[in-house]
Amino acid sequence: MSRRHLTFGCEGETLAGTLDTAPGTTGLLIVSGGNEQRSGPWDSQAQIAAKIAAAGFPVLRFDRRGVGDSSGENGSFTTSQPDIAAALLAFRAHVPTLKRVVAFGNCDGASALMLAQGAGLDAMVLANPWTFEPEVATAETEPEDEAEPAPTPMPPSVLRRHYLKRLTDPRAVWRLLTGKVEVRNLASSLVEAVKSDAPPSSLAQQMAEGLAAFNGPATILLAENDRTAQAFLANWDKHDARLRKCPDASHSFVEPQARIWLQGQLLAALRGLA
Repeated sequence: MSRRHLTFGCEGETLAGTLDTAPGTTGLLIVSGGNEQRSGPWDSQAQIAAKIAAAGFPVLRFDRRGVGDSSGENGSFTTSQPDIAAALLAFRAHVPTLKRVVAFGNCDGASALMLAQGAGLDAMVLANPWTFEPEVATAETEPEDEAEPAPTPMPPSVLRRHYLKRLTDPRAVWRLLTGKVEVRNLASSLVEAVKSDAPPSSLAQQMAEGLAAFNGPATILLAENDRTAQAFLANWDKHDARLRKCPDASHSFVEPQARIWLQGQLLAALRGLA
């Protein structure tokens, strides 16, 4: 096993990628979310790639156009279908023994894969899909200990669950009673919480249609403590057999137990095709 850097073309631009080699004929393609470089927040994607390759599966991760070491204009995840297709083509070219490819994307990386209808891949692992319209979303990378998109309006059902959970937390109740909670902000949030959820955004509907058009197996991973995941679930079938929840996990699965859980989910998807 080894790690090497490579470049490949995409609509006249040059994309940068990193390949972790391994003998397996099933590989993992990592699609970054937000404006993250291919190393991922807190080097998470580089670490995942090393562990998956050590288990016998080659891994390619890349920077889309206009991000990191890749040239071109950053058109956001909504225009990244050609980038994903180019990365898949390059993966197969640099690993000629590759027979099947599983893609993994977190946040709007997952959304991009859904919009691309799987982009010719054999299976997908989709974590915390981003369902906010591009004009509402800010794709900036958060600090490394959070790696979560900037605050966005949460569906009322998510706010209700949040406050019900806070009411069972003695520390949260104590903060309220001792005046350490901004009452005006709390009141505003409570007003929003009693409203009905808005219908799914057009982006969420397009993502659902894209996933429905994909013929391969897909797994949807949700970090329990992540607002993006909660917002996704608010407008998704709660009984979807493809859903998997990681308890006490944040957006980028930074917690030690969440890292192990995520690695296990990726290996299960890869071994399911091997």
